[in-house]
Amino acid sequence: MKKTILLVVLLTLVAFVSGAIATAPPKATTPAPAAPATTAPVKLEKFTGDIKSVDAVAKSIVVVKGKDSKTFIVDDKTKITKGKDALKFEDLKAGMNVVVEYKKEMDKMIAVTIKGSAPKAPPKGK
Repeated sequence: MKKTILLVVLLTLVAFVSGAIATAPPKATTPAPAAPATTAPVKLEKFTGDIKSVDAVAKSIVVVKGKDSKTFIVDDKTKITKGKDALKFEDLKAGMNVVVEYKKEMDKMIAVTIKGSAPKAPPKGK
């Protein structure tokens, strides 16, 4: 009789332990992703010159200054102004003098702001 009671107690104990193990949350086998590192503020660079061409399909502009020529991508976040007026991409024309603040992403230069001004008048001769 004592053996029977001991056997029942052991079986009950095994049942409870296996039930507790089955309901325990599984341990994570892969480490949790680390919190994204705080990115350093993007360093903006400036380029001043005249618009040589505007590509509406690629949404880009080519700006030249002397022998230097740079192509900038214009996206939906690009702020385009002329004086205090906001402009649209379609308002950019060849010959317009601009100051472009841009950031480099991979091998592309993304325009953050484009500030336009009227073309400079040629100097008056005496």
